[in-house]
Amino acid sequence: MLDYEVIPVPGRKSIDLMGFHFLSKMNEWMYLGVGGYAPLFNGEYGGFMAIDVTAHVQRRIFGKFFTDAGISVGGGGGGKSVEQSKILSGTGGFVKTYFGLGHDFDDFSVGVNFANMKFKGSIIDHSQFNLYVQMPFSYSTTPYASSGDRSIAAGKPDAQQGKLTSSENMLTLGLDNFFQINPEGVNKNTVNVVDLQFSNFMTKDMYWYVNAGVGYHGLPLYNHILAGVGYRVPISPGIGLYGQLALGSGGYAPETINTGSGLLVYPKLSVEYLFDKNLALSLSGGYLFAPKGSSKNYTFGAALNYHIKSGGRSSATSDTAEESIYRGYRINLFQQTEFNVKDRNIPRSKINLLSAQFDNIVNDNVFIPTQISVAYNAYLGYPGYGELLAGIGVQNKYYEDGRFQWFGQLLAGTNSHGLILKTGIGLNLGLNDRTAIYGIAGQTFAVDKGKFRSDYVGFGLTYRFSVPSW
Repeated sequence: MLDYEVIPVPGRKSIDLMGFHFLSKMNEWMYLGVGGYAPLFNGEYGGFMAIDVTAHVQRRIFGKFFTDAGISVGGGGGGKSVEQSKILSGTGGFVKTYFGLGHDFDDFSVGVNFANMKFKGSIIDHSQFNLYVQMPFSYSTTPYASSGDRSIAAGKPDAQQGKLTSSENMLTLGLDNFFQINPEGVNKNTVNVVDLQFSNFMTKDMYWYVNAGVGYHGLPLYNHILAGVGYRVPISPGIGLYGQLALGSGGYAPETINTGSGLLVYPKLSVEYLFDKNLALSLSGGYLFAPKGSSKNYTFGAALNYHIKSGGRSSATSDTAEESIYRGYRINLFQQTEFNVKDRNIPRSKINLLSAQFDNIVNDNVFIPTQISVAYNAYLGYPGYGELLAGIGVQNKYYEDGRFQWFGQLLAGTNSHGLILKTGIGLNLGLNDRTAIYGIAGQTFAVDKGKFRSDYVGFGLTYRFSVPSW
């Protein structure tokens, strides 16, 4: 779901926000998901970013028309300068409510909502209309307990999902380097960024994607969110060439790195070498620039690509049958509290985080977690603290009649202090095969010893399922 709105800001130019959300259908009328907001065209708000969890309801009223409503809760921050960020974003926490009317055109829906967005302790508190577009996509799923089973007959797809289909998704974890060209902002450094990208193939080789990036060196608080389309050209069975073009928003503060209103354009080329049918190494180069600011950058990076090929193989992808395996996945939405926080051995106030973690189950005892978190209270007096992490986890084998699944994980990534490590042990307490209560506790600390350290606890919900893959 994409939406666009313009919010008046007292004493300043209005801020226009593009909203982007992934919503999963929980029943015939309720959806739950994650997403966020970033500015595009107005003012000098480059680097402003907000992330949230959204509950959305939608019911058809007559013909192709439907009504919808929802609430989003999250955190974020940003502005022209660090000081302006406190005025614009307050403590960083926000609530958005909306309701409206839409029309379903089968392949997509459009509509208008009346929305209110309020940041706590901020000058942003206004109601306005927004326009939105919804684009549905589907995937075949089986019970979480099917994870690891082989052959297409090993489990039964959900009746609601219908016939098994073949599709490909790709999860990319990369390190990107932005070499600034004649920078006009205060920061002249090369900006080192860790980014996470999800790609969904619409055809065999054409895909759309969403990319989130956070700086870990050169400008640790840099951030961006990008979306675009790409195309893959197979060179040989193990080598592929990718070209992609993204639009989005990002930066830090225009006085530090001048992305102006935040709008970014990013064409990029990459070459991929497959180690096996799922895992690949990718090298890339591109050009990132801000049309409404002066920021221009040559980019070079490296990444690991993980291909998720789901459904049964069909004649569209292969003339021969191939054994399938059910791969398990977990989506965890939870609240974290970082306490005993120390910055250079100086005690600091606790940090409250809204977190989303995606677990890819490799086998009965190993999984790969990726996590994004944003604070909804101020840290060191400023809003906008966040974390982007990925790593490896271990767990006990899940049994269909068992309620408990223990796990431990080690994540590496970045926060406002640079590179960090995050350790944790936790538990999924099953409510049924699909849902579980999620709990975790552990420590976060900077790789550069002494810069940052905290203990944390987290509590929330897990949605888990399996997908037939080949």
